[in-house]
Amino acid sequence: MREYLLTLCITAAVTYLLTGPVRKFAIVAGAMPEIRARDVHREPTPRLGGIAMFFGLCAGLLVADHLTNLNEVFEKSNEPRALLSGAALIWLIGVLDDKFEIDALIKLGGQMIAAGVMVMQGLTILWLPIPTVGTVALTQWQGTLLTVALVVITINAVNFVDGLDGLAAGMVCIAAAAFFMYAYRIWYSYGIEAAAPATLFAAILMGMCLGFLPHNMHPARIFMGDSGSMLIGLVLAAGAISVTGQVDPDVMKLFSGSERSAVHQMVPVYIPLVMPLTIIAIPAADLILAIVRRTWRGQSPFAADRGHLHHRLLEVGHSHSRAVLIMYFWSALIAFGALAYSVNSASMWIVLGIVFLSAMGLALLLLPRFTPRTPRWAEHFVPPRYRRRRRAAAAASAESVPAVEQAASVEEAEDMEETRTPVVAGVSGVNGATAVGPRSRLPR
Repeated sequence: MREYLLTLCITAAVTYLLTGPVRKFAIVAGAMPEIRARDVHREPTPRLGGIAMFFGLCAGLLVADHLTNLNEVFEKSNEPRALLSGAALIWLIGVLDDKFEIDALIKLGGQMIAAGVMVMQGLTILWLPIPTVGTVALTQWQGTLLTVALVVITINAVNFVDGLDGLAAGMVCIAAAAFFMYAYRIWYSYGIEAAAPATLFAAILMGMCLGFLPHNMHPARIFMGDSGSMLIGLVLAAGAISVTGQVDPDVMKLFSGSERSAVHQMVPVYIPLVMPLTIIAIPAADLILAIVRRTWRGQSPFAADRGHLHHRLLEVGHSHSRAVLIMYFWSALIAFGALAYSVNSASMWIVLGIVFLSAMGLALLLLPRFTPRTPRWAEHFVPPRYRRRRRAAAAASAESVPAVEQAASVEEAEDMEETRTPVVAGVSGVNGATAVGPRSRLPR
């Protein structure tokens, strides 16, 4: 665990320290889209944040290769090299797109080629564990097609939610944290070395996101662009492929008897094997809803619209930061809920807790103007708008104003900081654009 944490910290530090110079480089290189009427941000913001994230990935793999225990991952498996090869290719395509806005079909082809490169080096799905059936072995073509499909879907699902400051990086970080706990449990508790690469990928992915988030939180100083969103999507997919298609679930059997009876008795073990799908549940749901919505209207599946989940939160009345936090909440609930249920599926308290938190989340959706109060001991760790001192100062400066007008002025002052105009999905400059869709252009 110490070596995983060291790798995570090194990755986060390298990503954080390089993001500043990368921002200056992006400004000099002209990777700064102009502000348009539909954009969320107020001033031109550079892209190419994926450059710092890629070098953070390289630093994490390099450090892990020189650590005593994690070095065995590189000696016994070719998956880290396969990940680096695919990541380098998808990152290069993203950098070119952030600068020159390449065609959508070229990006889609690049995503498939990157997945194919990983398959050729051994990072592929070999079998699928299916409850009530058992382990189903896949042919080479079936494994290749399923791997490519999972990589492409994950990349575009992550990119589709990359529309608000800090949204994609935070959601992927939450998913990676839950995924790390699951993969580490398989590797440490069951002694299965095949789960070590997935555990390493999750730790590095958390470091990439944590190192970039301070620069990307609202108001963002830099956007990750397609070079970053496609990169973290590919790393997330690589971990899912490694632990789902490489780890043989038969090795984890705890009960004797037939294979069918063992599957029935090992529900907590089999549920996490589909966890890669649950940790991207919200991005995948947003992707599917967008395709259905646009196709139903007779539009291209990659046409820009304002129907994404985070854009609807803004239209309801939530502020920019609150919309991001709500999406964080739902991502954490789904990912860690599945993780908790996999550990002990017989516990009714876990189910009741998930139901209670879901009800709380629905209540937050209906309270767009509610500003929570923070305890005084925690005021230094939250943004100024949640501090009591700011409220008291605003009330003291408006003593001469009638009570009704005073309350309205304080509320308006707080809302003005966060209120943003809803943005159309796929707009250039809003944390990347759609991964396989062309950016919208407005006549000058």
